[in-house]
Amino acid sequence: MLSYKAPIRDLRFLFNEVLNYPKHYGELDSGKNADPETVNMILEGFGDFAENVLSPLYQTGDQQGCTYKDGKVTTPDGFKEAYEQFVAGGWQGISYPDEYGGMGLPMSLNLAKSEMMGSANWAWAMYPGLTIGSVNTILQYGTAEQKTTYLPKLVSGEWSGTMCLTEAGCGTDLNQMKTSATPKGDGSYLINGTKIFISAGEHDLTDNIVHIVLARLPDAPAGTKGISLFIVPKFLVNDDGSLGERNGVNCGSIEHKMGINASATCVLNFDDAVGFLIGEPNKGLKAMFTYMNTARIGTGMQGLSHMDLAYQNSLPYAKERRSMRALSGTKEPNHPADAIIHHADVRRLLLTQKAFLEGARSMVYHTARYADKLSEAVIKGDQQAIEHWDDKMGFFTPVLKGFLTELSIESVKNAQQIFGGHGYIKEWGMEQIARDARISTLYEGTTGVQALDLLGRKVLLQSRGKVVRDYTAGIMKWCGDYALDKNMRKYVWALTKLCAEWNALTLRLGITARRKNKDIISSACDDYLMYSGYIMMAYHWARMAAVAFDKMKNGGNEPHEFYLAKTQTAEFYFAKILPRTQGLAESMTAPSEVMTDMAIENFIID
Repeated sequence: MLSYKAPIRDLRFLFNEVLNYPKHYGELDSGKNADPETVNMILEGFGDFAENVLSPLYQTGDQQGCTYKDGKVTTPDGFKEAYEQFVAGGWQGISYPDEYGGMGLPMSLNLAKSEMMGSANWAWAMYPGLTIGSVNTILQYGTAEQKTTYLPKLVSGEWSGTMCLTEAGCGTDLNQMKTSATPKGDGSYLINGTKIFISAGEHDLTDNIVHIVLARLPDAPAGTKGISLFIVPKFLVNDDGSLGERNGVNCGSIEHKMGINASATCVLNFDDAVGFLIGEPNKGLKAMFTYMNTARIGTGMQGLSHMDLAYQNSLPYAKERRSMRALSGTKEPNHPADAIIHHADVRRLLLTQKAFLEGARSMVYHTARYADKLSEAVIKGDQQAIEHWDDKMGFFTPVLKGFLTELSIESVKNAQQIFGGHGYIKEWGMEQIARDARISTLYEGTTGVQALDLLGRKVLLQSRGKVVRDYTAGIMKWCGDYALDKNMRKYVWALTKLCAEWNALTLRLGITARRKNKDIISSACDDYLMYSGYIMMAYHWARMAAVAFDKMKNGGNEPHEFYLAKTQTAEFYFAKILPRTQGLAESMTAPSEVMTDMAIENFIID
């Protein structure tokens, strides 16, 4: 049976000692009430809910799954009761304005809640998780009336929300989207079409579901320039805020999936469903990216969550499972064999998990500071600040989504290796985490899509490499501060060389794409994404090591052993993981012709 323990100590370490959240919160209007005591109370309060309410439902929810009958979806036993406790606790509204019933606290606290919720039970977490994007989209683009109509119930959690983008044959390529929106003449529209892969599109947890739907107006330009965004509620809302008649949106079926079986993935049919335009006509894709960026950071959080659950359960197993004697000599003479944690190769598996997990957590909460700034700009309606912080956060989004989810697959695989044959058996839970984690590299854009977004759009097209130059300049400045620190010298030197190489590779790929062959962007982008991610994570491990060395010398909030483990994990990351960048650098600069020269007819299955 899987168990989960909220990582309160590690979150406090990042918030208070590495990322200096107290100073950050002091710069935010929403941070005035986010003092360390309040933050700690929220972390511990939701940690208790995640440990004792959500975690016990994880495996049973997978075994039971969702059921579909006559257009209705029933979630597994215990899910509805857990959701009612979630709503009663006011957890959905942590980071939303008090005028809509929220607590008005920074968005980063909502992400901490999302981490614990997802680590304990990712399938359950998807129901309230999808609502976050709906709230963010309506906050930024909705009219005053739309905000008044929908936000109080969404913020409270009494209603939930979804994103309806994908259609059969039309996933990432939205040029092919066919769903239509016809004006009724009264300011509303009739939405017709079918959307697939809609997470939490139908369920029994809330009274209403507010769908955010992409569709085309009759006179819309062709392609992505002709897409608009609409609010389409499951039940129409009366003027007094009560629920009205059932709208023309129905669940046609739910998908039978590899994992996250307790999360309903729906086919939704829109048959003359009444919708309401949100944002400007034909500019829905820009508004949808508000939702997509929220979802992509959330999916990066999914990678972190699966890493955490796998590590938390493989570590105690490695300490208890005994097999053979350690090559360096007997470690547990009172037992017939030594615990497998004494074997160096098992240590490699565990340290890789630990390095990925804690490095990922630092990367997520670093980016969360930009999310705080962006959220505050949205609430104030400051368009210039919105664009600034959205651009800042946008550089990290494909890395968090693509890199961290790929690492989660490796991390869970390592956990299965530690369990050996038991890693393949349902009762131990590793195979469920492996199945659940696999989707994270696929939805909200595959890893390849994230890689193209990073290299092709964010790095080369939008900034001509400036975004990388700016980011590495920040790393170099930090390295300068620690250049004479004997404990940090090897980390500073490694990062300095990699920053120079990262910029050189970016320039080389950009020149090749402009002068010779644009295919280099597609052929190199996956390697470039992973290469970028490993360097970003190395920087975060160096920062954590610097803090840990200081705290071991001068005293900190945690025991000496906690900080020592940080420095030792940082050393492992730089020695055993970071060298992967060299193979990726060589691979990304290989001629694209090795992929493109083969004729289609020569791809043969005998």
